[in-house]
Amino acid sequence: MNSAPLPISYDDIAAARERLAGVAHRTPVRRSRTAEERTGAELYFKCENFQRMGAFKFRGAYNALAQFTPEQRRTGVIAYSSGNHAQAIALSARLLAIPSVIVMPHDSPAAKLAATRGYQEGQRGSEVVLYDRYTEDREAIGRRLAQERGMTLIPPYDHAHVMAGQGTAAAELIDETGPLDLLLVCVGGGGLVSGCAVAAHHLSPGIEVVGVEPEAGNDVQQSLARGEIVRIDTPRTLADGAQTQACGQLTFAVIHALVARIATVSDEQLVRTMRFFAERLKMVVEPTGCLGAAAALEGAVDVRGKRVGVILSGGNVDLPLYAQLLAGR
Repeated sequence: MNSAPLPISYDDIAAARERLAGVAHRTPVRRSRTAEERTGAELYFKCENFQRMGAFKFRGAYNALAQFTPEQRRTGVIAYSSGNHAQAIALSARLLAIPSVIVMPHDSPAAKLAATRGYQEGQRGSEVVLYDRYTEDREAIGRRLAQERGMTLIPPYDHAHVMAGQGTAAAELIDETGPLDLLLVCVGGGGLVSGCAVAAHHLSPGIEVVGVEPEAGNDVQQSLARGEIVRIDTPRTLADGAQTQACGQLTFAVIHALVARIATVSDEQLVRTMRFFAERLKMVVEPTGCLGAAAALEGAVDVRGKRVGVILSGGNVDLPLYAQLLAGR
């Protein structure tokens, strides 16, 4: 294990919890007898689909913006995102009276685009800038606009304040469940899994943290195997929140140190898991949000005989697409 200091500590997560107190929702933890009989495990689902703006991303976004200087608040924030970080930054900026510019793919789920614009409504200096995720570089666009407009760029995952905020989800989960044997966390750029890994290892020593990616976009699995960041083409997967080309420098440092391994699941497995939550727990969970649960329910990770925490990262999915997927079309 790397002995170099990690980008965040549990103290950073504890401080983030204080900033988020009374602002972020303390989301419920749910269980399912059917799921536990199927897997032979105790499964504790942390339902971030019930978080403000519908995903865990609010935690990291608000934690980052709450630490802005007065000058940063005046000039505003810029972010790039496939949808959930976009909404999280837009809502947090509204709550803190900060202008926001959000760079989003033109094919983002319509619900995520509409929600982001809704949070910006009436906010002077705020707008959504669209780009093509398959032909344009969102990071380059974000850097250029930040420089041109004098705004502060808050990336969706590779930022210490964002990572610390995301880690509060695992801290809340373990507060409620007590020590766990295993934590399953979805992986895009690594902000959630890195923050949760720091919290989990502090609060539940001996825990194993496993990240879960879509099969079509296993860049972090490749990176962990090689010991260095691997970059891939933008993956084509239903898990739009995990369509990242590479994890971040900061997030990879934590993943390399604290995440045991990365598992993958297929889009078909994600759809079956979405259907399971709709039928059995009466919950809407988006494809990316199902990654960790699919690994348990579909056998990608052996959970038998273990106490397992699962982060359900969000519930933002276009309802027409959701209906088609559940209907098998």
